[in-house]
Amino acid sequence: MAIQEKTPVGEVRPSQLLWTYGPGALIDLPSLSVVTLGIDRWEKDRCQPIQEARLLSAVRKVLGQQVESLRMPPFQKGEPADVWSAEANIGVPVRPFPRWLRCVKCGLLAPYDGGLFTLKENRYRPERTRFVHAGCTGSKGADKAKDADAVPARFLLACRNGHLDDFPWHYFVHGGPSDCKGTLRFFESGASLQTENLWVKCDTCGVSRSMAHAFGKIGKENLPACRGRHPHLDQFEHDCDEEARAVLLGATNSWFPITVSALAIPQPNVSPLHQIVIDYWDDFADVEDISELKGTIKALKKRGEAQGIDKHEPEAVWAAIEAHRSGTSQAAVAESDIKGPEWAVLTEANPPTDYPHFLSKQVEVPGGLEKLIARVLLLERLREVNALLGFTRVEAPEESSDPDERAPMADLARSKPDWVPANQVHGEGIFIQFDEQALKTWEGRKGVERLDQRLRGGHRGWRNARHLNPDDGYPGIRYAMLHTLSHLLIRELALECGYNAASIRERIYADTDGDDSQAGILIYTAAADSDGTLGGLVDLGKPENLGRLLGQALDRAKICSSDPLCSEHDPCKDRSLHGAACHACSLVAETSCERGNRYLDRSLLVPTLDCADAAFFQGS
Repeated sequence: MAIQEKTPVGEVRPSQLLWTYGPGALIDLPSLSVVTLGIDRWEKDRCQPIQEARLLSAVRKVLGQQVESLRMPPFQKGEPADVWSAEANIGVPVRPFPRWLRCVKCGLLAPYDGGLFTLKENRYRPERTRFVHAGCTGSKGADKAKDADAVPARFLLACRNGHLDDFPWHYFVHGGPSDCKGTLRFFESGASLQTENLWVKCDTCGVSRSMAHAFGKIGKENLPACRGRHPHLDQFEHDCDEEARAVLLGATNSWFPITVSALAIPQPNVSPLHQIVIDYWDDFADVEDISELKGTIKALKKRGEAQGIDKHEPEAVWAAIEAHRSGTSQAAVAESDIKGPEWAVLTEANPPTDYPHFLSKQVEVPGGLEKLIARVLLLERLREVNALLGFTRVEAPEESSDPDERAPMADLARSKPDWVPANQVHGEGIFIQFDEQALKTWEGRKGVERLDQRLRGGHRGWRNARHLNPDDGYPGIRYAMLHTLSHLLIRELALECGYNAASIRERIYADTDGDDSQAGILIYTAAADSDGTLGGLVDLGKPENLGRLLGQALDRAKICSSDPLCSEHDPCKDRSLHGAACHACSLVAETSCERGNRYLDRSLLVPTLDCADAAFFQGS
């Protein structure tokens, strides 16, 4: 990571550039705060492509057909031997933001490019790169001048349209536009750091104002209109009509990623070798003969890709390439439905057993659950690919195909991008398919219909409060039941085997609109570290283990430590998106849940204090 002049300032993990510190996000380093610039400023040639045709098709559906590829963020492989080499400058470009800094000794408040602060670079310890107030004499004007650290001002402006701006310090302290350009000071007046004890003062005219006046209803009167600034793109959108609000540096609502993910699955009626050719067609497309093919295979193996290709002779690979060329219309993937093809593969009568990124094994259903569960599939090998589409601020994006349901998405680049940041992780998982007839019988119960109306009422109230169509976006009671069970199992798996709970994720298959109704959950590990490949999750999917874990999870769900408040919660009354569910019983890490911990109700699984006639596992 470096600022525009190629000054190293710190480091983050490549996966964090999708989930936490992507384009437009602020990175709070030990002595600096910087914003990640748009992908049009990244070194594209250092971003390795990732092959996943279905995901690329889904990205194109949102961002346009000009998107050519998915690419990993640039990263260094180990520490460079020479900190002055070109390799040491591999990273993503950033810029100091906010522009305003505060001297820790005298409280001087000024922009870093105003000439009052100096950048102190440290190439051998990039995290120590910082700004200083040279010759500071302290707040009491001591005789001996000394350099003092300058830290970022902790307040910013943001709006729902994805804009981010410096806090208007002069405007705020003077109560509006003013000709006074005096020096500003930031100081504390009490023992705590509450906003009531934080003050800004102008040295020239002597006026001061508490930071408490920047928040709440009074903040609307003391802050200017949004200027439509995108600091990561160096541009302004002057027609923004959203209300600007003060936010704290490091606040979680300053950047929410909008991502889409897909599992790498084999295409129907395609052999493992042909699947490799399809997955890495960009590498094989320009190969003209077998001798050139051998060099391409060697390069792929050196990159650690195209696993399994060494099992086949070059002549067989060449034949697969020629067959693919002769039927290019069949290889073109136009499928933007992410979960549909995954469901088709997971529910095949004979699911694929040994593909480069997909290795499955069918096992028996745990005893006593044969009438409720139709299939258990252990995925001993799988790959998940994630792509970043954009981001929002202030309000989190909603997981829905309805664009009206989410806050406006901010762009990753000035113009339409021809690539987007992506990453791939390898892991393992457990797929559980439920009996369709058992689900239909359960959905017909009066208790289930009553809870369905309650959740639907909360959904309508939630959307009405946001001026959205109340009849759109409801996933259905089947989804809520499967989603809740997935959360309970994730929590139980984390307790049982010591997995980091945040490294376990879910995919819920509950679409009932098509010809083939879906009813299943996939719980899988997909973390960039070793958590995802230890084999522990697959072992827990065996009948003797899964039945025990499922029983334990359901037993824990019957009584919550927050009962009776938890079980009696009515989403209609507070316009929320969950019923009997809370942090004590059902909620998981935001990175693990595909719906932001919404549409949950444990009364759909087991009898609770408030509802005993809607449980899918009535006798468990």
